[in-house]
Amino acid sequence: MHCRVSPVIVSSLAIIALTTGCTRNGSMPDAGSSPSPLSPSTVSSSSPAGGASTAATRALPDRIVTMMDACDPDTFNAPPPAGIGPGTCVRSGGVQFATFLEQLGKHGAAGAWHFAPPDTSAAVGQVFVAMNRGGETHTFTEVETFGGGIVPPLNDLSHNPVMARECGALEPDDFVPPGGSYREEPLEHAGTAKFQCCIHPWMRLEVKVAAK
Repeated sequence: MHCRVSPVIVSSLAIIALTTGCTRNGSMPDAGSSPSPLSPSTVSSSSPAGGASTAATRALPDRIVTMMDACDPDTFNAPPPAGIGPGTCVRSGGVQFATFLEQLGKHGAAGAWHFAPPDTSAAVGQVFVAMNRGGETHTFTEVETFGGGIVPPLNDLSHNPVMARECGALEPDDFVPPGGSYREEPLEHAGTAKFQCCIHPWMRLEVKVAAK
């Protein structure tokens, strides 16, 4: 199947790349140092107050989630309409941009763009830390219901036409650059918690949360 790159898709992705690029320039970790955690997303509530609650939360180990992609810098960084534009991808090698769009159109997802693990369990009070090990910017956003993200063409290709409500309220520090990290607020309630990338909405994590 031959995939023709739509100028509309490229234009939308280029706008996102430009926006997140400004954030990336201000939040890349220093060379040789560990990534600095970024702020929690706006959907989460405040941290528990009081010494006892804080101590109890800290006693639980953080849960690490890896954000992955396989963008090819030569094609993703190419000027539109062949790619998205310079600075979009900073990893080595990978999936060419046209192939990425073809996979989305055929399967509704590009498998190399994912959260690891995609599902897990945790306890009330535990904290998730998302580490971006890919070459593109991502978000790790808690949502009430899975949905689309902030790039309409990618929503359409991944069969997520309705944007998740929380993706419409992103702040600059919600965008996690390659090599960066993002620390969520502690899980507050037993049940199911859902997280997704608001750029690549098929990147998802579902957590079964147990009471302590």
